[in-house]
Amino acid sequence: MKIAVAGTGYVGLSVALLLSQHNEVHALDIVPEKVELLNNGKSPIVDREITAFLDGNTSGERPLDFHATLDPAEAYAGADFAVVATPTNYDAQKNYFDTSSVEAAIKAIRAVNPTAWIVIKSTIPVGYTQQLIDETGDHRIIFSPEFLREGHALYDNLHPSRIVAGAPQNDPEAVRAAHEFVKLLADGADPAEHDRTNHDGSKGIPQLVVGPTEAEAIKLFSNTYLALRVAYFNELDTYAESRGLDPQEIIDGVCLDPRIRNGYNNPSFGYGGYCLPKDTKQLLANYSDVPQNLIGAIVEANRTRKDFIADEILARVAEAKTEGNATPVVGVYRLTMKSGSDNFRQSAIQGVMKRIKAKGVDVVVYEPTLDAPDFFGSPVTHDLAAFKAEADVIVANRWNDDLADAGDKVFTRDLFKRD
Repeated sequence: MKIAVAGTGYVGLSVALLLSQHNEVHALDIVPEKVELLNNGKSPIVDREITAFLDGNTSGERPLDFHATLDPAEAYAGADFAVVATPTNYDAQKNYFDTSSVEAAIKAIRAVNPTAWIVIKSTIPVGYTQQLIDETGDHRIIFSPEFLREGHALYDNLHPSRIVAGAPQNDPEAVRAAHEFVKLLADGADPAEHDRTNHDGSKGIPQLVVGPTEAEAIKLFSNTYLALRVAYFNELDTYAESRGLDPQEIIDGVCLDPRIRNGYNNPSFGYGGYCLPKDTKQLLANYSDVPQNLIGAIVEANRTRKDFIADEILARVAEAKTEGNATPVVGVYRLTMKSGSDNFRQSAIQGVMKRIKAKGVDVVVYEPTLDAPDFFGSPVTHDLAAFKAEADVIVANRWNDDLADAGDKVFTRDLFKRD
């Protein structure tokens, strides 16, 4: 089967490589450098499994039928499925996801291939797919949400928590296509996943085909619940810090309850990354005519947490001044949101950085993946030793042992020292 994938970011590239184990896959991108890297077996993003797959393909240890291209005709002609995995950034002015890249991709697909089943993998507003079908009259569009972590995108495709696809339930052909696409994803998963026992006692990979609007809601409500978990334990940490309590002991005790469990409970500077901030805001926008209190509170809690973290850092800056340093420098250790990732879009530390800079604090950034002399006016260095020597306070959303020799300078809320 031939499958086309529009976009080679975390979602598109991981899906393309997964499916290329058993299908002919052509991945389209508009950046020549990325296409060249991929066709030479190199990953343009930091992801251990993606790198391993591409290395294995080049060496012949893991043969994949994978091709990267700049040519829409090459990618889309004759494709049975065309997966759209283009970015949908949140537009604060419109209070809505910017879906223009999705629409452009669909238009390009249809210019070459009028019959392929289009599978939207980009995150979109609730109701978007059905609206698109109604407006265009194109009934060969389905939606399949992704549930991937930055830096672990291919791993999460190989070991999926669940596979979901959305198609109009009154359209038997679309439902059949949705089931077929779900099977393609399941066939690409690690074989051991088909024999696993889930927490509810069921066997194998949970697979679900629902209406497209329900599938969109599954995606946004899932991410908003994760954001709720992050915000909850961050507020627990804020309380403990403000009252002089040990937050790690409290979290350990709370999470012994099997209904709560030990996950998404490590404090941070706030939820961030590419997905959670925009997905929570989009879901809140979808609630425009629906009563709610909790969804809005989740969004607002993230702002409050960044305010608290900034105030804590400013207090340490003030301490440095009293110790004789008239102009203390704050060092920001890594802009990335998570360990093992090179993605720092919407990372929480950026919001903190803006707040402390607004108070006139000098900031220097250590970010080895950023090839630029500065980041929003703050100098960027790749020299870790010089960075640690220059900074009076080192701010790290996530701990790294590289900071051990400067531990007395480090401010972090990474209590458990994990991703």
